[in-house]
Amino acid sequence: MKEQTRTNCEQLIKNRDRVKSVFPWDGGLLNLACAGIFTVRDKNVDESVLKECKDLLKQNVSVFSNFRSTASSPIASILAISSDPKQTLENGLQVYQLLKKDFWASTYLPLSAILIAQMADPSSYKEIAARTRKIYNQMKQEHPFLTSSEDSTFCALMALSEKEDDKMLEDAEQCYHILKPDFFSPNAVQSLSHTLALCDGEADIKCKKTMELFEGLKAAGHKYGTDYDLPTLGILAMSGGALDEIIQEIIEIDDWLSQQKGFGFFGAITRKQRLMYAGIVAQRDYLDAETMQTAAINGTISLIVAQQAAMCAAIAASSSAAASASSSN
Repeated sequence: MKEQTRTNCEQLIKNRDRVKSVFPWDGGLLNLACAGIFTVRDKNVDESVLKECKDLLKQNVSVFSNFRSTASSPIASILAISSDPKQTLENGLQVYQLLKKDFWASTYLPLSAILIAQMADPSSYKEIAARTRKIYNQMKQEHPFLTSSEDSTFCALMALSEKEDDKMLEDAEQCYHILKPDFFSPNAVQSLSHTLALCDGEADIKCKKTMELFEGLKAAGHKYGTDYDLPTLGILAMSGGALDEIIQEIIEIDDWLSQQKGFGFFGAITRKQRLMYAGIVAQRDYLDAETMQTAAINGTISLIVAQQAAMCAAIAASSSAAASASSSN
């Protein structure tokens, strides 16, 4: 394993442990999702700042708000990596009110709002919120039984794109039909197709690269997950790295993680979930933090927004899993 890759792996572990110290009741999967927010931006968790953001949420939103649901720790983590957490939250709440006019309240909507607040100028919030709903309606028309509140995040991220709506949705639809025979879950394929639509390139080529990466990992004895993990697979395939190199790096990271506390046989996450985070760490070598920070400021989208979409899918799924586990106790 390359020295920098090992450093990235160690950063994920340290960030997970620091997140856990601030959110001890969240569970391993949600703590790891929050750690991923910091790690993909090459940020170390500062417990005092994260706790301040946790308290900021408590002070500014009602206990009944979806900002205080199981998504509260990911939202606090997103605030903690911003240059001005208080302003980011204020902007996020502003976007949330706009989105609430057209969407049912859900765990996904605050995440959508806070991501828009991160990546867009306040003067464009109203326009982006309206575009989000327009994209959602078109998506719902095409897939009435598949499209639900969880897709609002992808719609919001598409609304941030400079691409035309019709072309982007047509691209997503082409990807969906190409990939659907290869996976059991149509919802997961739809999320993957939305992610690929945010990336440049022809639909058939993007799908071919994604499947080559999936099959390559499977042949090496590291079968990638086929649920909410799929969007991160698409990002890796589109990252520009040689597929053989990416596969080898993911395997090395996965093997290393398997020896770490919380990632092994008796760990809090499954082998497939661990492999997804190995992929997220591997992305660091192909999507550098400086580029991501610049993109968040100047509005450049492409792979960087797709990266956000993939992380958001993991966060939302982790939040849902945490809620399910809590209700069963």
